[in-house]
Amino acid sequence: METLRILHTNDLHSHFEHFPKIRRYLKQVQEMAAADQVLTFDAGDFMDRSHPLSDATEGRANIRLMNDFHYDAITIGNNEGISNPHAVLERLFDHANFPVLLSNLREEDESWPAWANDYKIIKTKKGTRLALVGLTAAYPMTYGPNHWQIKMLGETMDRVLPEIAGQYDCLILLTHVGLRMDQWLAKHYPEIDLIVGGHSHTLLEKGVKEGRTWITQTGKWGNYVGDISLEIGDDHKIISIKPTTVPVADLPSQAGDEAEIAALYEEGKKMLQSRQVADLPEKFKDDKLAAIDVSLEAIADFAGTDLAMLSTGLFLTPFKSGLINQFDLQHALPHPMHVVRTTLLGRDLWRLVMEVEKNRHFLEHYPLVGMGFRGKIFGQVYYRGIKYDPMTRNVFVNGQLLDPAEEYRIAVLDHYVLIPFFPTLAIVGENEFLFPQFLREVVGDYLGRKYPVKKEGEFIEERAERAEKRAENRGS
Repeated sequence: METLRILHTNDLHSHFEHFPKIRRYLKQVQEMAAADQVLTFDAGDFMDRSHPLSDATEGRANIRLMNDFHYDAITIGNNEGISNPHAVLERLFDHANFPVLLSNLREEDESWPAWANDYKIIKTKKGTRLALVGLTAAYPMTYGPNHWQIKMLGETMDRVLPEIAGQYDCLILLTHVGLRMDQWLAKHYPEIDLIVGGHSHTLLEKGVKEGRTWITQTGKWGNYVGDISLEIGDDHKIISIKPTTVPVADLPSQAGDEAEIAALYEEGKKMLQSRQVADLPEKFKDDKLAAIDVSLEAIADFAGTDLAMLSTGLFLTPFKSGLINQFDLQHALPHPMHVVRTTLLGRDLWRLVMEVEKNRHFLEHYPLVGMGFRGKIFGQVYYRGIKYDPMTRNVFVNGQLLDPAEEYRIAVLDHYVLIPFFPTLAIVGENEFLFPQFLREVVGDYLGRKYPVKKEGEFIEERAERAEKRAENRGS
């Protein structure tokens, strides 16, 4: 008989505060487990650019830290595949010491990404053949604008399974597709023995079984580590799979953990602070509405529209006056969101405004989780170029009464298309997802053009002009 231990993580989202404990636990099991072999996997969304160090290094710091976890294979999540520009993902794994498995993502020309493996067949020390297949969430409307071809799960499995038929004794999937789709995979492809999953942030403390397939997931943020025991017979057939999870909070701390965690944050903070963005006038000091107004201008300018819509919950802090840097922007707008240019007929734009106004008071204090949102509450909605008269329920666009038959273009966020409160955007909107810049990058670029940072020579010239003006004033 053969015994295996499979350790796994998912949806770490750059929560480096758990990394010291996770690293020690993985190392201890990898080196001392009473098993014939230990394998370690990650199921994606390991990075999140809301952490300063992930943002400053475009995820390279995550790879540096994950190399110490000694993964045998990982797959990617939407935070790696969609939140990163194409070029960033292409070089993200340059220094990884683990393989990336991903069967359902291609380059635009149908070629395989240089950093990814379609699947992997490994043989254990006792000769059991394990087939490993990686799948990520199939989102065509966001992968496409980022210059990738994403393949549907069924299409991919129908291609891969015949290719690996007869080459394995045990089939393991690393998936970032969520529990519902994991259950779908298990139901439609019962030859799968084990799914190590992620994406839906579901904590399956003892796993769940769908047919003959075990599905495991450890919640989110590194709060738990998955630990699975497998027994395999001498004929290389699986006898039993026993999933469990280990609460990271219950693992012992060590001296130096807090210092390590703080140092990672400070490292990223200093890198971002060194990158100046703009020199804002006094009106921006602690004024969230000023930040919203200029951000509405920014996304409208980026999308080439007159109209725009943003919510106050996006702004975790207001901007400040004077010099602001990338850390200030990252702190204010940590969300991995992209601008969407939506085309609507006037009657549909009217309906969108009605949806906003109907939900306005509900959303003002609504606690929101997911869909790329890194804040606490949704907040109030503000428009650019749109006025609503609650007495008549009329909508005015740039001062003119809305024409039901005319086409209008409005800049919104992918977040608003995905959440359920404004169905008009998803149902009838002609949506163009604009990549690769994040919301904060779009805002930062606009601020930099409108309120540029003065170079040293400009400061000297400005001081001389002020001195000359003061002399003139004294003379008069």
